[in-house]
Amino acid sequence: MNLLPTRAELDAAATIVYGAMPATPQLSWPLLNEALGTEAWIKHENHTPIGAFKVRGGLAYMHQLLQREPGVPGVIAATRGNHGQAVAFAARRHGVRAVIVVPHGNSVEKNAAVRALGGELIEYGDDFQASHDYAQTLSRRERLHMVPSCHPDGVAGVASYWMELFHAQPGLDTVFVPIGQGSGFCAAIAAREALGLRTRVIGVVSSHAPAYLESIRSGELREAPSTTELADGMACRRPHAGSLEVVSRYADEVITVSDEEVARAIRLYYRATHNLAEGAGAAALAAALRLKHDPRVAGCKVGLPLTGANVDAEKIMRVLSEVLP
Repeated sequence: MNLLPTRAELDAAATIVYGAMPATPQLSWPLLNEALGTEAWIKHENHTPIGAFKVRGGLAYMHQLLQREPGVPGVIAATRGNHGQAVAFAARRHGVRAVIVVPHGNSVEKNAAVRALGGELIEYGDDFQASHDYAQTLSRRERLHMVPSCHPDGVAGVASYWMELFHAQPGLDTVFVPIGQGSGFCAAIAAREALGLRTRVIGVVSSHAPAYLESIRSGELREAPSTTELADGMACRRPHAGSLEVVSRYADEVITVSDEEVARAIRLYYRATHNLAEGAGAAALAAALRLKHDPRVAGCKVGLPLTGANVDAEKIMRVLSEVLP
């Protein structure tokens, strides 16, 4: 399956997205620039209706699904939170039943948000992959359409935020993109290719969930344990085959960041911008801080997506007070 939409598909998906939400801002913050030693532009996907970029993909996917299957009885998705909120948000707009499966121990506040959006929440398994496998079983049993975490229709919607950023700041030298199941990375590549840019795209994975990096290095899809305590949006045990192919082909590099580095980035976001970031949401900044003296960052114009802000209050207080991790 080709995960990279055409320019026409990107434009059509953007129309669907903007029917439900406005474009988000991209801002350059003086204190962040000072910390990085260069000019950085933050794409504030923490300002969407669900506080994360995933809503764009949910809206585009649901629209296309209902064009193909107007009588679909309901949808189901596995998630650590933001994908589930996106599916529930989009389903409620169309009056469609949404069942959302999360692992045990998932974010309490993300779970609450899914319910508030009308999603039927089910807790199953110890990680995303277990929840995903169970959701597939329920999909067959209850004849619910399984909404994948990474699909061309969703990627086209997600790419609307990259198109916004690249149009606003076409001279970006390097962008950093967190990788969970890969829709955000595929969207960045789709937008870059559609606009004919030469911007470096560097993927970022958690050092505590290295499945993508190990798969790229080995040349084959590999599972790896996910033990991150902070970056649950990047807690991937098994890569998505299609997005792995895109990452392997198009990424200028894939680097890892630790929970400690992510926590420092969360604190810097708060102190420099007074925006809260969840773990995965701060991963791009964590990576840029790691490479601040590298020629891919030093002296460059850098793009950093703050991909989401959905972190439990208790956890963010511990991070800001430097108790966690």
